[in-house]
Amino acid sequence: QVRMVESGGGMVQAGGSLRLSCAASGRTFSNYAMGWFRQARGKEREVVASISGSGITTYYTHSVKGRFTISRDNSKNTVNLQMNSLKPEDTAVYYCASARRPGTWPPDFGSWGQGTQVTVSS
Repeated sequence: QVRMVESGGGMVQAGGSLRLSCAASGRTFSNYAMGWFRQARGKEREVVASISGSGITTYYTHSVKGRFTISRDNSKNTVNLQMNSLKPEDTAVYYCASARRPGTWPPDFGSWGQGTQVTVSS
């Protein structure tokens, strides 16, 4: 129902920055909360950040607070994740995610893109 394509991943040194982007299609974008997950090798997938449909409400996992910023542009059907002061422990595949139902908070995530690799070297 919803298709998401991530971009912007890559390899950076510790302390550097990356901006991930997610282009979504297939539904009324502004009605659905969106977010970013990540999964490091050998670890479980975890939610990194999420944002309400309106963009007013956001959530960040503790380890990225003050370093990452999630945003969305409903006119362009995109959600972004600005990642600053990157650390080696941020290394993971990052996935864009969409809530299953409109208007949910916390989001009832049910769909993910194929992911983009972020590698942070020490």
